[in-house]
Amino acid sequence: MKLAMGLTLAIPAFLFAGSLQAAEAPVVVTSIKPIHSLVSAIMQGVGKPELIVDGAASPHTYNLKPSNARALQAAKVIFWVGPGLEAFLEKPLESLGSDAIVARLDNAPGLVKLPFREGGAFEAHDDGDQDSASADEHAEAGHDHAEADHDHDHGAFDTHLWLDPVNAKAMATEITTTLVAADPANALTYEANAKELDDKLDALDKEIAATVSPVKDKPFIVFHDAYQYFEHRYHIRVAGSITVSPETIPGAERVSEIHKKVGDLGATCVFAEPQFEPRLVDVVIEGTRAKSGVLDPEAATLPAGPDLYFTLMRGIADSMKNCLASA
Repeated sequence: MKLAMGLTLAIPAFLFAGSLQAAEAPVVVTSIKPIHSLVSAIMQGVGKPELIVDGAASPHTYNLKPSNARALQAAKVIFWVGPGLEAFLEKPLESLGSDAIVARLDNAPGLVKLPFREGGAFEAHDDGDQDSASADEHAEAGHDHAEADHDHDHGAFDTHLWLDPVNAKAMATEITTTLVAADPANALTYEANAKELDDKLDALDKEIAATVSPVKDKPFIVFHDAYQYFEHRYHIRVAGSITVSPETIPGAERVSEIHKKVGDLGATCVFAEPQFEPRLVDVVIEGTRAKSGVLDPEAATLPAGPDLYFTLMRGIADSMKNCLASA
């Protein structure tokens, strides 16, 4: 009888301890959807991170809301890429009154970083007679610029780091290290989730390589130069962009230049992005044989959550394959 009573008392105590642990999960805030997705995957079973740039908003044009400021003040851990991408967060984080751990993921060990490209089809820059170059030369020029060290308004490197699953793995490792340090009581859960995520990212990398392989030699134009990491990882041929920075709407001269390059380079597809003016793409492909598609590098159209990163990357690969294969 005493043993039975002891078990009866132990069960509610165990359940109470479990609910207490969940209630004490750290308040974690993330900047953009791809980072939120990685953090969500690692935090599964412990808690859910908050997201600042939600819905179809873009970090390039985002203005911090009062609710966002309150979330930052309440946070124990804050994850962002860095000032090169989320410039709107730089000053608020510098003046943060709390003792939150701020993890800047563009400093994660093991990241592959590529400088911003200039020249050729990517920016008005004097690199010689680019218009007379062949499509192969333009593709090579894009890769050459990726290896060069150019200054850019946003910093020394392209901040769309997550568009390479290997970089996502490096950021996930940094996220895990940060969460374990901030919340050691849940370290085993974070580490187990991180191992599962790492394996899934390896599988995703192989899947995407197989998806784009049949069309990787076909050149195409993107709305803005956000895909360098995807291009570098999978050896695809981005021939140029309508605009380098989405904060700057291209003028008539720039649009006319890209229109000419679509013909000169034999670009088979021109890709719009859901956050920005799609009519520009229609103007660029008018009178050419090129087709149009949509790429969503910042997951504007996707619901936030742990699966978003995988949906985002598969969506980019599938959109490229579908447009380029039919062109």
